[in-house]
Amino acid sequence: MPRPLRYIALIPAAGIGSRMGGHDVPKQYLALGDRTMLEHSIAAMLSDARIDAVFVVVAPTDTRWSEFRLDDERVEFLPVGGASRAESVRNGLIAIAARTDDDDRVLVHDAARPCLTEAQLGRLIDEVGVDGSGGLLAIPLADTLKRGEEGRVGMTLDRASMWCAQTPQLFRVGSLRAALSGALDTVTDESSAMERAGHAPRLILGGASNLKVTTPEDLVLARAILGEQGRLA
Repeated sequence: MPRPLRYIALIPAAGIGSRMGGHDVPKQYLALGDRTMLEHSIAAMLSDARIDAVFVVVAPTDTRWSEFRLDDERVEFLPVGGASRAESVRNGLIAIAARTDDDDRVLVHDAARPCLTEAQLGRLIDEVGVDGSGGLLAIPLADTLKRGEEGRVGMTLDRASMWCAQTPQLFRVGSLRAALSGALDTVTDESSAMERAGHAPRLILGGASNLKVTTPEDLVLARAILGEQGRLA
């Protein structure tokens, strides 16, 4: 009898958030209420009971995570972070290779997306299901898209088929590990690695509230969204 499909989460959290500015700690450790941004992102991935484990990839020299008071045994920190997001995800998948099957599904989520909702996460799992090419949360581009040339508008681009990629991004463990085994310099997310390997991941409707915190202004928005969601103590 086939083993039930197993879902695991992987959160790359080895970056320094250089675009945040004005802070002396990596952005994933900035406070949003009584939790750090990373703790909110971990809690979001734990909100669906189908997630069997949450692996958080941190830098080898990072010890800030040891101060967390997490009471869920599904969470484990892996000090194998690399110089880029893609390298951290690849290293994380290699580190857990002995504990996962190639056919397991991994949901890679940004440490800087603390506002992911249970409904968004559940929709991704429900709609991607066993699709071999996987899928990701994304939202259709709402703004007019311009291509810049030396500080001026060079062209207005057709936005009709344009989507903004979000996370989590859900893929078969073996397929994603293989897709990340080559050069990583052109990989900006897991979907781009899978696309390069010949897959066409599904686009699953996310939400504007699932923003990625990149600038100080985003931090203010994240606090407001978490407060509206009742998750900010």
